[in-house]
Amino acid sequence: MAFLDRNYWTERYNSSRIGWDIGFASPPLVQYLDQIENKEIQALIPGAGSGYEAVYAWQSGFCNLHVLDFSEEPLLRFKVRDASFPVEQIHHQNFFDHCGSYDLILEQTFFCALDPALREDYAVKMKELLKPGGKIVGVWFDGEFDFDGPPFGGRVEEYVLLFEKYFEIKTCESCYNSIAERSGSEVFMMMENSKV
Repeated sequence: MAFLDRNYWTERYNSSRIGWDIGFASPPLVQYLDQIENKEIQALIPGAGSGYEAVYAWQSGFCNLHVLDFSEEPLLRFKVRDASFPVEQIHHQNFFDHCGSYDLILEQTFFCALDPALREDYAVKMKELLKPGGKIVGVWFDGEFDFDGPPFGGRVEEYVLLFEKYFEIKTCESCYNSIAERSGSEVFMMMENSKV
C-alpha cells in the first residue's frame, strides 16, 4: 500500500503536497486542550505531521506529550520548531507498532490518511494504547472526496458503528469551530475507553 510507505509520506512533505497541513494548531483541538486542568496526563498525537498541536500543547504545559509519525521528515521539522521538546517523546514509527499507555490521544487528519481497510485495526490499536477511562478526542471528515485518497473520507454513521464497539462515545457532533475551508465537513468526537 503506497500510502503506508514511509517514502510516500516523506515525498509528500518534500514536494509540499501537504494539504492537510493548515500551518497552525487546529482550533477544535486548541479549544479542547485549553479545558484540561491536569497538564501531567500521558498524551499521544499519532500521525502528528508538522506537530502544530504538539507545540501548542507543550508550550501550554503538557509535559508528558508524545508525538508519532511514520515519516521522519515532519518530525525533523518539528524538532527545529521546538528544540525544547524531549527527543525521547518523539517517535519515528508505524502507529501499529507503537507501545504505550495514554490518558489522551488526539486525532487530527491521521485516521483519514489510513487505508479504510485499516479502520478496524485503528480502533483496536487505540483501545490497546488507552488506559481505562482514557479518551480519543479530535476531528474526523464527514463526507466523501471525489478523488482517490489519501485523504480518505467517510461518514459519521460509519464512525459511530465502528467506534461504539470499542468505546463509549461521549460526544459526536458537527464541528462548529473548524477552519473556514473545512466548515461543515468535520465532526468532533470524544470517546472514552470505558468498555471491557
